[in-house]
Amino acid sequence: MQTKDRHNGSKGSEISTILYGSETAKALTNFTISELKMPRAFLWALGTIKSACAQANQELGLLDADKSIAIQLAAKEVADGFHDNQFPIDVFQTGSGTSTNMNANEVIVSLVKLSSQNLISIHPNDDVNMGQSSNDIIPTCIHLSAAKLIAEELLPSLQHLSETLDEKASHHHNTIKTGRTHLMDAMPLSFAQEISAWSAQVSYAKEQLQQSLASLCKLAIGGTAIGTGVNTHPEFAAVVTRVLTTKTGLALSPADNHFRAISAQDTAVHVSGLLKTMAVSLSKISNDIRWLSSGPLNGLNELQLLDLQKGSSIMPGKVNPVIPEAVLMACTQVIGNDTTITLAGQAGNFQLNTMLPLIGHTLIQSIQLLSTSSTALADKVINTMQVNHTMIQQNLAKNPILVTALAHLIGYEKSADIAKKAYAEQRTVLDVAKELTEISEAELIILLDPKRLISS
Repeated sequence: MQTKDRHNGSKGSEISTILYGSETAKALTNFTISELKMPRAFLWALGTIKSACAQANQELGLLDADKSIAIQLAAKEVADGFHDNQFPIDVFQTGSGTSTNMNANEVIVSLVKLSSQNLISIHPNDDVNMGQSSNDIIPTCIHLSAAKLIAEELLPSLQHLSETLDEKASHHHNTIKTGRTHLMDAMPLSFAQEISAWSAQVSYAKEQLQQSLASLCKLAIGGTAIGTGVNTHPEFAAVVTRVLTTKTGLALSPADNHFRAISAQDTAVHVSGLLKTMAVSLSKISNDIRWLSSGPLNGLNELQLLDLQKGSSIMPGKVNPVIPEAVLMACTQVIGNDTTITLAGQAGNFQLNTMLPLIGHTLIQSIQLLSTSSTALADKVINTMQVNHTMIQQNLAKNPILVTALAHLIGYEKSADIAKKAYAEQRTVLDVAKELTEISEAELIILLDPKRLISS
């Protein structure tokens, strides 16, 4: 979703006419906390909802066709990003997001006046905001923008990452390597099995987020000020959600309880928790890859990552795991965002949550960070990384923990003696076991075969 200008199409370009009005101007004076603005995805949702509301009011016989069509066209321009520079209000504003809602109403009025050459007269509150309140519009924007981003960006990104991991694993079922617990040598596994854990983490997160869409698709619209639906048609919510379903392709419906939808942001808190879990999973995967690619001489050096850029401004030839590090920073931001959304969710006092703009901004950021991070990890790391078979085989051959395969025959203590001796003398378990047990070499070779151990 990119910012556009209908006059020349350039991103972020200014137009000569200021489209917002006095309420927006007041907000600009009042709210000077940061330089953060409501994100593109939120403005898309806001414009799309305003258009749907105008269509619904026309269908219900409450708004003249000429006004409705004019509002719909202007709102679509807002949704499509032609006027993002006309939404300058700080994220840190009135907690209901009233200023942003009024901003949209004013911009749409100005666009109608411009397009009709002042032949169509509409009012920002009576016409554009008909049947609506900031208290139900802003929560509806939060749900709609999050649902759209998860469905169209995050879930496809996670699917792509999962498929990329599975493809990489398919080439390494016979690549046997040393497993590690507590960062110490453990029993062997195949590299495919190691990757399967990463893929399963991604798939689990994807399934949970997919299920969360059902809750996000329940919208607060129609509840107006506090959930009673005052000053709106009783069928308004049903018509708006039907129109929005057609416009977005999402299975949208009115909230089961409008009082909850306006006074609480429990769904946003829940979804944020799922995003945090996804961030933890991506962090685990990224850190595993960093450890496995460490070196090249004094680390594990079992994976070799693509040389994307110089790793140091002072140490020539240094290569760093730059993409996993970038993903880790993005995931750290998402984890912090979850705390922000959790605390903001507590700000539901009586009939209204009063941290709605912050929740909307932060939830959108988390979804988009995870979407882009998943794609980067898939395309720039998983797909291109190479396995250092020589190092893997060398580490596996000297792994003293292979002696575990003998414990059921010779006991734990005897097995520990073999492991310690093998490590101290830098010999293989097979060599030491031939000396310290009565098991034949042929049988030891079978018992200590890593391929047998990974499937036991």
